[in-house]
Amino acid sequence: MGRAPQDTPAGAWTYVLLTVFFLVSAYPIYWMFVIATSTDAALADIPPKFLPGDNLGTNLTEVFTLEDVYFAESLLNSVIVSTLVTVSILFFCSVAGFAFAKLRFRGSRVLMLIVILTLTVPNQLGVVALYILMGKLPGQGEGGWNGSLLAVIVPGLVSAFGVFYMRQFIIGAVPDELIESGRVDGATTMRVYWSIVLPAIRPALAVLGLLTFVGTWNDFQWPLITLGGSDYPTSMVALFDLASGNYVLYRRVLAGALVATVPLILMLAVGGRQIVRGIMEGAVKS
Repeated sequence: MGRAPQDTPAGAWTYVLLTVFFLVSAYPIYWMFVIATSTDAALADIPPKFLPGDNLGTNLTEVFTLEDVYFAESLLNSVIVSTLVTVSILFFCSVAGFAFAKLRFRGSRVLMLIVILTLTVPNQLGVVALYILMGKLPGQGEGGWNGSLLAVIVPGLVSAFGVFYMRQFIIGAVPDELIESGRVDGATTMRVYWSIVLPAIRPALAVLGLLTFVGTWNDFQWPLITLGGSDYPTSMVALFDLASGNYVLYRRVLAGALVATVPLILMLAVGGRQIVRGIMEGAVKS
């Protein structure tokens, strides 16, 4: 009864279940790799092929040289969009969360309620209005911002979920006494944010940053609507172009999907511990 949960040794069945869950979760990614390294005939094999082939180079060459797909450019565009959106959300959401959590100003509760209510509205309901709005903004052609990366970047610069998440974390992670001590020492509001709040919320920033980057990278609906048919697709739109047509070469589609998945796997492998740490710290503090 006196032992902490982390001091309890795991039993054999725990490792068995974890191994099963890992294999079930990882098999689709491995099968994607197998098909991406194989030929078209491998898709008809019964039982399914289990070992990878030696055709990965050929498949990737076809993906990156295929006309009207712009796959290499799409990867670069996804990096640009995901990075800018992530950096913007980390800054604006942390500043707004700090304001809602620790600053007193008229109408703060009403504004926070409005932010929370926006989370209940599906993004699909605003697609038509957003497309019309992007088309009315000054751009290079008649479509305004539609067809350019600005139409994908600007609407995602601030996230209602990010503001709410940072507010809740700051309430529990930053005591009011620290804020008051900074005020006594003559620190301005932005100095308090930079020197006191920001170091205390690094785990939450890591969680929000990883989730935002992955979500932006995998976003498909809005980039397809505003960038479809343009020379500036993102990786998900390029994969859609690979999979379109009367005859789909799945080895080529899965080779492109493999390349588009590698950055996400690397990020989650490097920052997975930060996600667990940030979630656990938020749970304990709340």
